[in-house]
Amino acid sequence: MDKVWLSSYPAGVPQEIDADRYSSVVDLFEQSVSRFSSRDAFINMGRTITYEELDKQSRDFAAYLQQDLKLSPGDRVAIMMPNLLQYPIALFGVLRAGLVVVNVNPLYTARELKHQLTDSGAKAIVVVSNFAATLEEVVAETPVEHVILTNLGDRLSWPKRSLVNLVVKHVKKMIPKYDLPDAISMNAAIKRGSRIPFNKPTIDSESTAFLQYTGGTTGVAKGAILTHRNMLANLEQVSSWIGPTLEEGEEMVVTALPLYHIFALTCNCLTFMKLGGTNLMITNPRDMPEFVKIIAKYPFTAITGVNTLFNGLLNTPGFSDLDFSKLKVALGGGMAVQQAVASRWQETTGARLLEGYGLTESAPVASVAPYDSKGYDGTIGLPLPSCSIRLIDEDGNEVPHGERGELQIHGPQVMKGYWQRPEATAEVIDDDGWLSTGDIATMDDRGFFKIVDRKKDMILVSGFNVFPNEIEDVVVMHDAVVEAAAIGVPNEVSGEVVKVFVVTSKNTDKDSIIAHCKQHLTGYKIPKIIEFRDELPKTNVGKILRRALRDEEQAA
Repeated sequence: MDKVWLSSYPAGVPQEIDADRYSSVVDLFEQSVSRFSSRDAFINMGRTITYEELDKQSRDFAAYLQQDLKLSPGDRVAIMMPNLLQYPIALFGVLRAGLVVVNVNPLYTARELKHQLTDSGAKAIVVVSNFAATLEEVVAETPVEHVILTNLGDRLSWPKRSLVNLVVKHVKKMIPKYDLPDAISMNAAIKRGSRIPFNKPTIDSESTAFLQYTGGTTGVAKGAILTHRNMLANLEQVSSWIGPTLEEGEEMVVTALPLYHIFALTCNCLTFMKLGGTNLMITNPRDMPEFVKIIAKYPFTAITGVNTLFNGLLNTPGFSDLDFSKLKVALGGGMAVQQAVASRWQETTGARLLEGYGLTESAPVASVAPYDSKGYDGTIGLPLPSCSIRLIDEDGNEVPHGERGELQIHGPQVMKGYWQRPEATAEVIDDDGWLSTGDIATMDDRGFFKIVDRKKDMILVSGFNVFPNEIEDVVVMHDAVVEAAAIGVPNEVSGEVVKVFVVTSKNTDKDSIIAHCKQHLTGYKIPKIIEFRDELPKTNVGKILRRALRDEEQAA
C-alpha cells in the first residue's frame, strides 16, 4: 500500500514506534514512578499526589485486591467514578495486581450499569458514593462480589476532606440514600493493604488490560479487549507525535475529559505519565466558571478536549485573560473540531488546536494533525507512526486518491476483539487485522485524511457514541409508542443531538416520551427532538430506513 502520508511527516517524528519498549502498562508505571518520584503526578481539588505517593498507595490497593479479596490475574474490576485522585490509585492498583480494568461511566442508569457489570463478569467494583444508589438497584443481579466505596473528598487532606464530604452529603445533598452493608471504604482498603504483602504477578504484553465498553449498531454495548501492548503502542504513537514539542518532567496537562473515557485515559493519563508530567484533573468541567478559576492557578502546558469543551471555555468570562505563555499543545478529538472554534482558540491562546481521530477499538488514536501545522484545515491529519489507514469501496477494493471510501485502520493499537463476541469481532476486523470504522473519508495528495460522512448509524454527542437501536429499544417501551427510529441531527454545541421519529397507538406528547427516556438513559443519550409520524420509511422486508430519515433532515 502506498503510504503517501509519510512524506508529510513533521521533523523529529519517527515513521515507526517500538510497541514493545515496555513489557506492560505496569512496567511503564514502575519506570515512571522511579524516575519521577518527587514530581507531582496528579492534582485534584487543590490536593497533589506525587509519583512516589501514587506508587505506594496503588501498591497498597493492589495488595488488598490480591490478598484480602483473593482476586486472581485476569479477574475484572469495575471503576465507576469521575476525575478524582482515587481514580489513578484504583486504576494502577488494579493493573498491578494483574487484573483487568472495566471503566464505567458514573452517570449510567441502573439498566446500563447492570448490562456492563454482567457482560464483563466484574467481580468487584470501586464506586463513588454519589452513584451507590444506582449500584444498589442491580448489584444482586450481577457477578459483583465486592463493593469498594469512596466519597468525593476522601483523598484530600484534613480538614478539607471532611468539609467536602460534609457539603456534598448534607448541604448539596448529592448522595441519594443507599444500602450496601457489605461494602468497604477505599481508604480502609488502602490502609489494610499497607499492612500485608504484595506478590508482584507476571504480566504478559498480550494480557488484557482494559475492557473498554463501546456501543454497536445492534445497540448492545460491547467490551473492546485492549491489551497492555495495545495501550502501550498507542501511547508510544501519541507521545512520538507530540514529543518534539514536550520535555520530560516539565509538562502539565489539563485533564477535563473523564479518565474513564479512552481518549483521556491514553492521551492524558498514560502519555503524560511516560513523560513524567502532571495531570491537573477537573472533576466537574461543566461548571465552566469554576473550571477557569482552577486552571488560572496552574502553569499548564497542554490540554485535551472535545469541541464543546473548547467552545465552552472560549465563551466563559475570564478565560481569555489567562496566561497562555506556556501552552504548547491543544488536542481535540472525540468529535469533529469546528473551524470557528479552532480559529478562535488559536487567536485567543496563541496555540494551535490540533484535531485527532480514533475510536475505542484503536485505543483510541489513529491520526492527528501535525504539531507544526499552521492551523485548522478541516482534516484529521496523518496516520500516526506504525499505523496505516486505507479507504475501501463496497467491494473491499482500495479507492484512488481523492475518492470516498470507508476508512480502515491497521496497527499495533487495534483491539484484540470484542469481549465474548467473536461474530461482532469478525464484522469489524478482517483476517489481515484491518479495523473497519464505518466512517467515510477521502485522502488528498499529501496523505491527509478528511471525514466526509458516516456509514454506520452511530450518533456522536459531545464525543460520546450513541447508538440508535439502544435509544429505539427504550422509546418503544413507552406504552403509547409502536415504532421508533433515532438519528443524529447537527447541533452547534454538541456536534449532534438525538432526534427520534415515533409512531404511536394513542395520544401522548413529547414531554412524556422524554420523561420516560430519562428513567432509562444517560443524559447525553436522551432524545432532544421528538417528531410524530403516521408511518416510518421501510425496506420491502420491513426494515426501518434511518438513512431516508437522515436524507429528509439534510434536505429540509
